[in-house]
Amino acid sequence: MGKKAIIAMSGGVDSSVAAFIMKQKGYECIGATMKLYDNGDIQLSREKTCCSLDDIEDARSVARRLDMSYYVFNFKDEFREKVIDKFIRIYEEGGTPNPCIDCNRYLKFSKLFQRMRELDYDFVVTGHYARVEEKDGWFYLKKGVDLSKDQSYVLYSLTQEQLSHIKFPLGDYSKNEIRNIAENNGFINAHKKDSQDICFVPDGDYAKFIESYTGKIYPQGDFIDTKGNVLGRHNGIIRYTNGQRKGLGIALGKPMYVSAKDTENNTVTLSTNDELFSSTLTADDFNWLVPDPERYTRCTARVRYNMKEQPAAFSINADGTVTVNFDAPQRAITKSQAVVLYDGETVIGGGTIL
Repeated sequence: MGKKAIIAMSGGVDSSVAAFIMKQKGYECIGATMKLYDNGDIQLSREKTCCSLDDIEDARSVARRLDMSYYVFNFKDEFREKVIDKFIRIYEEGGTPNPCIDCNRYLKFSKLFQRMRELDYDFVVTGHYARVEEKDGWFYLKKGVDLSKDQSYVLYSLTQEQLSHIKFPLGDYSKNEIRNIAENNGFINAHKKDSQDICFVPDGDYAKFIESYTGKIYPQGDFIDTKGNVLGRHNGIIRYTNGQRKGLGIALGKPMYVSAKDTENNTVTLSTNDELFSSTLTADDFNWLVPDPERYTRCTARVRYNMKEQPAAFSINADGTVTVNFDAPQRAITKSQAVVLYDGETVIGGGTIL
């Protein structure tokens, strides 16, 4: 296989060092930034967001330093359709979306792969903290060595074809080592802060973004308890997610948390913390990353990005959905989030929580 690689460059330190490492390994590299939106598209006047002009200039600066050609690919239409519109639809349906997973699935490892083939390149390279290992002709997705930065959770939708053409050069490094490499090589972004929020909602106010983007007003409705008693009024169903306590705007004399949303009746159910725990979930749209998942009787599982995996068992149902049974009840398992199953360092598979 050849040694030509497209480096997905966000303007951050991780993808910049990924480019440096690939160059050091002798790959012929070009840098590519995906233009996903204009700030006007997301009602922002400032440029301090992912994929902004600042980020493009930082990526261009690093590419120039590494003597790489650099391109900006316009994927705005695809991003709007596959990520932003889906994000809004899931909130409207009472779920809590994970747009970073969709961006990886439909943009980085779909549209960018398409460009890779068109340009007759061999690999797409990203700055994710994860690893790909081949054994007996099968490509396994593994956690990054720096478990505090491991990003395998958001990569569970990758296919064998994609994994065979992906390089994750940061998977064997810690974040501190990556920053040191950037600093030692004079990269302009060596100490740039990691982005924390969803790129198209940099202030974290999802409801404000959705109302501004759609022009809709989401009506007030009732807060209810688990018995159906009315507790007060909520300010629009898109403003709440499972497990939420802050920002409810009502005083109930004891801590209460969002435990369910009913879009048909426009109600938000509140419960005590104890009532948020459950031991079982079912997921669909499952993607298996091992050749024979049925042989695994035990696993660990994550139901959100920043949680510690928990011991569990899973079974594959006749309709293709997967039921996961945790050894201990888990807090605030949330519709439309991802569940990802692991065997040690190896990702078994993942799907969308129903």
